[in-house]
This record gives sequence, structure tokens and C-alpha cells, in this order.
Amino acid sequence: MQNIYIIDNEQELKEQLKNIFKEEKVYSFKQIKTEEIDTALKDIPALIIINEDTIEEDACKLCYKIRDNDDNAITPIIVITSCKDRSHKIEELAKGANYVIENPIDRDYIYYIIKNTINLLFINRKVSPLTNLPGNVQIQAEMKKRLARKEYFAMLYIDLDNFKAYNDAYGFSNGDEIIKFTARTISKNVHYKEEDNNFVGHIGGDDFIAIVEDEDFEKICQNIIIEFDANVGKYFNEEDVKKGYIEVPNRKGIMEQFPLTSISIGAVEVEPKRFKNTLEIGEAGAQVKHLSKTIPGSTYVIDRRKHEDVNLVSITTKM
Repeated sequence: MQNIYIIDNEQELKEQLKNIFKEEKVYSFKQIKTEEIDTALKDIPALIIINEDTIEEDACKLCYKIRDNDDNAITPIIVITSCKDRSHKIEELAKGANYVIENPIDRDYIYYIIKNTINLLFINRKVSPLTNLPGNVQIQAEMKKRLARKEYFAMLYIDLDNFKAYNDAYGFSNGDEIIKFTARTISKNVHYKEEDNNFVGHIGGDDFIAIVEDEDFEKICQNIIIEFDANVGKYFNEEDVKKGYIEVPNRKGIMEQFPLTSISIGAVEVEPKRFKNTLEIGEAGAQVKHLSKTIPGSTYVIDRRKHEDVNLVSITTKM
């Protein structure tokens, strides 16, 4: 769902846009007052439209305020105005607006401006050319958004075991293929429903993150491991699969044995009030992922601590 916020003191523009996009179910339009902008920015909308004609506040100052917010530094801004003064429009663009559109608006023009702008941003946010998954900027934004809303969700911190040894033995090109296979496996199982609000991101290398709103996230962990283990053998030669390990020379030229690549998942339940910020979630995730990686083979560990708990309560599973 692409949430578009309209800063407007009247309903007409919102209703007009809803009518223009009535066949596009993925676009949601929400009208807000200027005094509600701080709350709106926490949601990190897909796009912000400022109707300059109906508000008392300076649209240039609003553009600057939006751009000055770290999480919305790249959120597109469209200003709708009846002002025909060129210098005023240039000032709004200089303050951060992406487009300044004159009233009365052209239906087809604004339709494609909104659609193409959001599509371009979506592509640009996919910072991993290898997996086409969002990177750190959007990962942080998604976490902050859910924390601000005090929503329940689970963080899955995922990476591969013995991946460096695989790269050394099979080369980086084959390593890229395992990364892409891992991304497909995670995405398929995290987005197992036709509609969901789950999220998958690629931190880099063999590190991934998933944000899952389902309370049955443990089943997702299990399914990721089952599918990964069932198919990862395709990326090894028959001899290594039969042996169950690969041999790689160390810096001294001595051959060392490494198990076939497996997957580790550290899961953290994020309940309202337990964590103050994304750093605290990351620390908990690092703990459980480290525990998972100490167990041979593909495993997951779940941190089920409540906000008042001190000791780690975890479930470890080897599939």
C-alpha cells in the first residue's frame, strides 16, 4: 500500500485524487492538517502533497521541514498552487519540492506524476542490484515506523554460515547465485500470504532482515530453513554434497574442512514499550543470531523476552 498524505484544510483535492486513482487499489490518500505533520512524518509516507491554496502556513517552510526530517529526506513532495508567479515556484523547488503543479490540475498529468514518482522512488530504494531488495535506509525507516505506531512485530536477522568458505571454493559469481537464492527463499516465505504488511531487506553480503507482523513468525523461520536446506545442494558439486563438506586452503596452504552452507536466523519479538529505538532491537537481534550461529547446521533462535525481563528466553531449533 502506497500511503499518500495531503496537507490540506479542505476535502476537495483528496476526493478528486481518490476518484482519479479509484482503479488503483494500492494508493491510499489521507488528508492531514498542518499541525499534524509531525505525526504524519513518523509514518514515512510514499509521497506528500501540499495544497498551498487552502493552508495558511508557508509551503516553502513546510517543504524545508519535511526535507530536514532524516526519515523523509527522500520522500517526494508535490505542491499544488494557483500562484502563477515563477519566482515563487522556483523557491518551492529550491526548498525541496519535486513538482509544483498549477490549479486547476490536469487529471492525466497528476495521475502520471504521482504514479511515476512513487515507482521511481521504489526502484531507487532497492539499493541492492543483486537481490532487488531494499537496503539499510528503508530497513531503518520500516523499523522506526512500526516502533512509532507501537505495533507488534518480529524482526528476523538472517545470514549464511560458512559463506566465505563457499566463495573461496566456488568463486564470487557462484556466491552471488547463492545470495539470490537466499533472497528468493526468504521473500517467498515471508510474503506467503496474498496480502501482507511484511518486509524483507538486504543489509549486504549474506545478511538479510525480515519484519513480520504475523505472531506465527516461528513457522516462517521453519519454512525458510526447510526450503533453504532442500535446495542449497544445487549450488555444490556432487562430490562435495556426498562428503557433506568443502575443502578450502587456509593462509598457510593447509586444507581445512567446512560444512556445506547453512542458514541462521535470530528472531526478536518486538512488543509495544519493550524497545526505545532500533539500536536496542539490533542489539537483541545480534545476540540471538550469534546463538543461532553457534549451533551446527541451519537453525533459528527466538528472543521472547518481555520489556521487563532480564534473562534471554529462547527457542533453538535445528531443522
